[in-house]
Amino acid sequence: MKKLERRAFICLLLVLFLVAGSVLFTVRLGMEGGRWASYYANDHVFHQGMMTVGAVQDRNGVQLLKYNSDGAHYHDDPEIRIANLHVTGDKGCNIATGANSAFRSKMIGYNFITGTKGIFMGTGRKVSLTVDSRLNRTAYRALAGRSGLAAVYNWKTGEILCLVSGPGFDPADDGSAAAASTGAYMNKAVSAAMTPGSIFKLVTSAAAIDTLPALDEWTFTCTGKHEVEGEFVTCYSAHGEQNFRDALANSCNCAFAELTLRMTPETMEKYVEKLGLTGSYDINGIKTAAGQFEFEAAGINRAWAGIGQYEDQLNPLSMMVYMGAIAGGGTAAEPILLKGSRAGSTTLLGAETAAQLKEMMRNNVVSNYGDGNFPDLELHAKTGTAEVGEGRSPHGWFTGFSGDYAFIVCVENGGSGIGAAAPVANAILQELK
Repeated sequence: MKKLERRAFICLLLVLFLVAGSVLFTVRLGMEGGRWASYYANDHVFHQGMMTVGAVQDRNGVQLLKYNSDGAHYHDDPEIRIANLHVTGDKGCNIATGANSAFRSKMIGYNFITGTKGIFMGTGRKVSLTVDSRLNRTAYRALAGRSGLAAVYNWKTGEILCLVSGPGFDPADDGSAAAASTGAYMNKAVSAAMTPGSIFKLVTSAAAIDTLPALDEWTFTCTGKHEVEGEFVTCYSAHGEQNFRDALANSCNCAFAELTLRMTPETMEKYVEKLGLTGSYDINGIKTAAGQFEFEAAGINRAWAGIGQYEDQLNPLSMMVYMGAIAGGGTAAEPILLKGSRAGSTTLLGAETAAQLKEMMRNNVVSNYGDGNFPDLELHAKTGTAEVGEGRSPHGWFTGFSGDYAFIVCVENGGSGIGAAAPVANAILQELK
């Protein structure tokens, strides 16, 4: 009898282990089935490490990439291929943010109920992106072979319409992959954090508006240099007496050094976090890089940090969303890249602060950049010239918004923002009108 009881107990344990294992497998299948189906060893959808199903198209249905048994097939136009490289991905899937890597399971067509749907359909699924491939070509042409980035999104819907990173290479040409040594595998708009220069003054401005008393009555006389504990912050020229609005339009380093030092380091740390610059946005599963900033207790380094120099490292797309929030009265949609997906929203500013920044950014264009250089756009913008090391030309930045579109452009080692980056932004926005 005892032997029977012991055997029954062992059988019960085995049944419990079987049930537990089945439950665990089912849970893991639900959570990780897409990743399992997308693994390179799956011969149903891969051949010699290359997908054989799936396609990528832009918002207008233009096919950018298609896989079949013969391999990867890109768009016929080489400019379209290169301009959209960082959103479609390369043949080897080395660009982690490319659709053929980030959205691989969607391209294969896996779902929990039917498995790898592409096996039965023969072609896999088409992944539709929010980008306009021809708008990316416009941005690529405007960058003219220079290293940098350009991004535009609709701050109301969250749709990224333009997303270009340079340098690039032709993904249809295997030999061009040697260009990867120049950093071409990185989508800089998504995955980089870079010295922002004077576009960061829009962050310092928001903190100053919210925390400094009587800012409307504040004036500062710029002599071209401003002493901070025996060291100097410098401007390219002496701006003379200015109010807060003028200081932003003139991008006066000396005035913004003074404003930064009037606030505590804790205030500046609070605002880079509040404005979404130290976090990461989730773009349909693609994570943006987090920015990094350091505001010392006192001295010249804190002054430079408030101007967008020192240790400041900014992710471009995070800044673009901040521009969208200024345009949207403090709130903007979070960016998306998959057409038809739902965008969340983020509130970064109070409505009054956003309204004041919006007016000041419009004044920048009218009083300094030249409204005629951006016909019919009613542009709100800020330039940046980021010093990136002795003997190297500065990065040129231009960021802002026009209508429903927020944008950011950087031309690495391009010199001034107005000379290098602004024409790129104008070319893209003119096509969007």
